[in-house]
Amino acid sequence: MALKVVALAGGVGGAKLVDGLATCLPPEDLTIIVNTADDFTHLGLKISPDLDTVLYTLAGLADPERGWGRVDESWNFLETLGELGGPTWFRLGDRDLALHHKRTQRIERGESLSAVMHDLRERLGIEVTILPMSDDSVQTIVGTEQGDLAFQEYFVARRCEPIVHGFTFRGAEQAHPAPGVLQSLEAADLVIFCPSNPWVSLDPILAIPAIRPAIEPKPVYMVSPIIAGKTVRGPAAKMYSEFGIDPSALAVAQHFKDLLEGFVIDEQDAHLAKDIEALGMRVSSDVTLMQTRKDRFRLAQSLLQFACSIPLKEST
Repeated sequence: MALKVVALAGGVGGAKLVDGLATCLPPEDLTIIVNTADDFTHLGLKISPDLDTVLYTLAGLADPERGWGRVDESWNFLETLGELGGPTWFRLGDRDLALHHKRTQRIERGESLSAVMHDLRERLGIEVTILPMSDDSVQTIVGTEQGDLAFQEYFVARRCEPIVHGFTFRGAEQAHPAPGVLQSLEAADLVIFCPSNPWVSLDPILAIPAIRPAIEPKPVYMVSPIIAGKTVRGPAAKMYSEFGIDPSALAVAQHFKDLLEGFVIDEQDAHLAKDIEALGMRVSSDVTLMQTRKDRFRLAQSLLQFACSIPLKEST
């Protein structure tokens, strides 16, 4: 019997794992639900950073050095914009601009984000389904010592430097899941939380009222985004510290303890396994750092084998 998998993802780590999953599963058996709460409008263009990272990664177009944006990028537009006194804090490459222009044009014509995404993935030769969490606007607002900041202002413009006090997902309570999101979750045999930032990549998806209840009956497995107290990329560990929580795989497991049945931690964190198991979930330790595509495939395969070693719940 085919295994229907839904993965929740955001950021570079999430994109890497779904790339691995896409090599392990038939395309019709994998759906990726992507965070859109860090989407924003910049220079008149509608930017969807997490969606684009997943899109470029699965298309084999992602820059392997930066982890975001396109490979073989050029920066003529941005350099000229700076010479003219324009804002250059958000890095938009020349090739990347074409995608943002196309998305903006079509949304302004009345098309939905999910419809645009469907067309883009097909044009780039991606067979697995990629869904935005919602076609409605949801914005992550970061509460900091310097006041409330839009996510990209905090993350890019201020380089995650302000101390964080909390998060608000503006518009989430009124947002509806994008078409296909609830249907994919209903049909899922397994839900995977990718190694993405719990606070600003996964929580925004779960904040949409209909999504969490659709996930709760399912077996949910996660790969920890924190290895030996640190994140490979991004501010998750810094955020935990600023909340007075020791940044660790255990802290991530506690964050999602009401949802997770299984948790994959890095071998460096194997000493935390008993404490995580005490939360009521199964634990596997593995090498979770994905430096190559081979690493992505191996980790995805290991995760699926771990999750499928017990009977899966029947879809409701």
